[in-house]
Amino acid sequence: MSIWERMSKVDRRIIYLLLSLVVIIPIVFRIPSTIAVSESAQMAYDAVDRLPAGTPIIFSTDFDPASMPELRPMMTAVLRHAFKKKLKVIMMGHWPTGIPLSTIILEEVAQEFKAEYGVDYINIGYRPGAGLVMIQMGREIRSVFDIDIQGNPLDSLPMMRQVHNYSDIGLIACFEAGAMGDIWVIYAWGRFGVNIIMGTTAVVTPDAYPYLAARQIEGLIGGMAGAAAYEKLVEHPDKAMIRMSSQAWAHILIIVFIIIGNIGYFMMRRAERIKKRGTV
Repeated sequence: MSIWERMSKVDRRIIYLLLSLVVIIPIVFRIPSTIAVSESAQMAYDAVDRLPAGTPIIFSTDFDPASMPELRPMMTAVLRHAFKKKLKVIMMGHWPTGIPLSTIILEEVAQEFKAEYGVDYINIGYRPGAGLVMIQMGREIRSVFDIDIQGNPLDSLPMMRQVHNYSDIGLIACFEAGAMGDIWVIYAWGRFGVNIIMGTTAVVTPDAYPYLAARQIEGLIGGMAGAAAYEKLVEHPDKAMIRMSSQAWAHILIIVFIIIGNIGYFMMRRAERIKKRGTV
């Protein structure tokens, strides 16, 4: 077998082995990617960064376990930014599956910044109704969330005593695996004019770009690449930058094998043509 034949017929086991290595090595050794920051992610960062210390910010966590690997890194990065800015975090969600997951994320980041529950952040949980809940929150948050997830009355929590509706909220950061972001734009922005940023899974991101173009949202963190960009902006490389490194090296390896295979194929055809001419 000629070298060209070997190049065009690389054993698939070798390909799988090398692909496994380039995916695993950046994760094991925590090698972050050198990703470029998109304009939409920069806009989301700027929207949070403009808020004065002490401003309440709502985190709406509308996702499930299947989308958690994509949305957890970006939510963690934005939470780190919020706690670093001394913002008052209000966690809630319209997907009941998202509340236990987001609670874990919130508590991890809060401990990292030694934030105090009820003073620096609270978790008000889930209420059914989505659009109706959003409308009622625009009038009085206590009309739908009278207690937090631990059963504490909102008025017993220091950070909530002066917070009643969207006029007291600086920004809504919603993390979406579905269409709940559309409802936030319709009711919270459209009816009450509250500023919104979105963090979305990669498959949802194209549907959110029209809101960004129309200035109905302040910024958009799209998929793992957006999460990695936000980690870079907050200067805290973490899961998203590492996973993007694995993905980038995997793509490079696949492209290299495609090139090698094509070179081998065309050189074999060339050799066959030369051989045919020699026998004529």
